[in-house]
Amino acid sequence: MNSGLSPSTRLSWPSGFGSYAKMLSAERCPLSLRGTLRRLCLTGLVLSASAVFVGPIPFLSQTVDPLAEMLTSPNIDTRARAARDIGKGGDRSAVPALADALKDPSEKVRREVVIALGSFREPGALDALLTATRDSDSDVRVLAVQALVGYYTGQTPSPGFTGFVKKNYEWAKSRFVTDNTRIDPGVSADPRVISALEAAMSDTTSIDAARGAARGLGTLNAPAAVPDLVKSAHSPDENLAREALNALAKIKDTSAGPGLIDLLDSSNQAVRQDAAVTVGILRTHDALPKLERMFQNDPDKKTREAALEGLADLGDPASEPVLIKALWSDNKTFRALGAEGLGRAGDAQAVPEIEKALSAEKNAEAKLAMQYALTALGKEDYLAALVDGLGSTLHGDSAEKYLIELSQNPKFLPKLYPFLSSNDSTVRRRLCTVLVFTGDHTSVDPLEHLSHDKDGEVASEALRALRAIRSRGATSATARS
Repeated sequence: MNSGLSPSTRLSWPSGFGSYAKMLSAERCPLSLRGTLRRLCLTGLVLSASAVFVGPIPFLSQTVDPLAEMLTSPNIDTRARAARDIGKGGDRSAVPALADALKDPSEKVRREVVIALGSFREPGALDALLTATRDSDSDVRVLAVQALVGYYTGQTPSPGFTGFVKKNYEWAKSRFVTDNTRIDPGVSADPRVISALEAAMSDTTSIDAARGAARGLGTLNAPAAVPDLVKSAHSPDENLAREALNALAKIKDTSAGPGLIDLLDSSNQAVRQDAAVTVGILRTHDALPKLERMFQNDPDKKTREAALEGLADLGDPASEPVLIKALWSDNKTFRALGAEGLGRAGDAQAVPEIEKALSAEKNAEAKLAMQYALTALGKEDYLAALVDGLGSTLHGDSAEKYLIELSQNPKFLPKLYPFLSSNDSTVRRRLCTVLVFTGDHTSVDPLEHLSHDKDGEVASEALRALRAIRSRGATSATARS
């Protein structure tokens, strides 16, 4: 039998084993020690013999990632599946291979590559996504835009996303749903991301990507994009115009307002409605006459409602007669908006009229608006009811919005702190959300306490608020220096 050894191969004891053998035969060696030495000798013999047969073992680090290898497969489905699996696996070392795969000739593969890149939070992935916004395939660009925004919000695209976008826009043509997603205060996007989104918004050859880019610029709170957003608000594409208006309402740069007044005369009813709301949010006082005419004369109920919402956000004392009339409307939405507008107008003489309306009000949403207005006008005995509204499934969002607005005034903040010990965990959590956007150094101690709350969601939101406050402080210090 061939042992695999050459004729000249000799097996020998390892160095020192001869002396151990002599010890084994010595009469003075204890029996227990003889057994131990005998086992050691046998082990050495086996290891010496094994070295003849076994070659060097390669290091694991020398192996190639099989998924990265699959990205170069001649089969399209294999390459697409590899990209998908890399995204699910989260192996950051594969990001360069994904970036290179953006050159793949198959749109299907490139779409999966962009989705995979969207799951990584690192510069290499961001650079690759910036490149993908210029892809020749419209769906790849849509996904790249979504992934760039998701880099900051955590909301990343998934398979089927582009199809959902197209269907959703068809459904939303007569019923635009405002998207309130936005990054936390103190978080700023890479200027290259803003530039890429502006470019995507301006390139209407991929209209879905343009719409998504407009929405993303609002989500990322990009004041640098305001001029381009004003231009897109005048787009002949209804949904792009509306996304741009919604973005401008989020960014709240009042310089955009005058450039939107002409849209109050738009032939597109939906654009006219959204423009009415946006100029109000941007406190564009020159729009007041047109808004009042829209509210009083337009035959369409939704348009009148939008015009009144604009007047309510504007909060101009000159509109008080219109707002008080709305306070007694048969329309519950008109009553709520009338109250909001009176609260923002800041005239304490309206308090008796609002209290009278509140005592007769049956609708919960309108009541909440009246409680907000009275609190805004200095009647603090309504604050507890407003805070309690945070715990409502139906009206919690409205209560949160009102409290964020009220606590923009630093003197109002301390009035919220006693409610942070509420027995209702939803109230505690949503108050933390309010402080994400308005908290200052006086909020740190109560939030530190809530960061150890027994409710995990409350503790998490308290930590989020603390991060936002510290980020604002760092930003202010940098600006002063």
